[in-house]
Amino acid sequence: MTKKHFISLADLIRKGFELNAREVLGDDNGARGLDHDAIPIPIRELAWWAKTQNDRFNRERWYGYIYGTCGPNGGKPKQVATSPVDVAAAAAV
Repeated sequence: MTKKHFISLADLIRKGFELNAREVLGDDNGARGLDHDAIPIPIRELAWWAKTQNDRFNRERWYGYIYGTCGPNGGKPKQVATSPVDVAAAAAV
C-alpha cells in the first residue's frame, strides 16, 4: 500500500467515526504526545496492520493526522477559515 492509500483510510476514519480527540490528545492538544490507550482498538489494530504492509508507515504521524495534530504529510494542518475576516485573509495569501 502507498501513502495515498493510508491517507484515504485516515480520511474515512475521520469522517466515519465519532472520535474523542480531547481524550486522546489531552488538555494540551497533543503537545506531550498521544494517549495510545485512548485510541480505539480497531484504529490501533489497523495501524499495526498498515505497518506490516509498508515498513515506512509511521503510526504516530497517522494517528496525528486522524486526530488533527498534523496534516497528511506530517506538517501543520491547514487552518479552516471560520469568520469573514479569516476568509478574506486566506484569500489574500
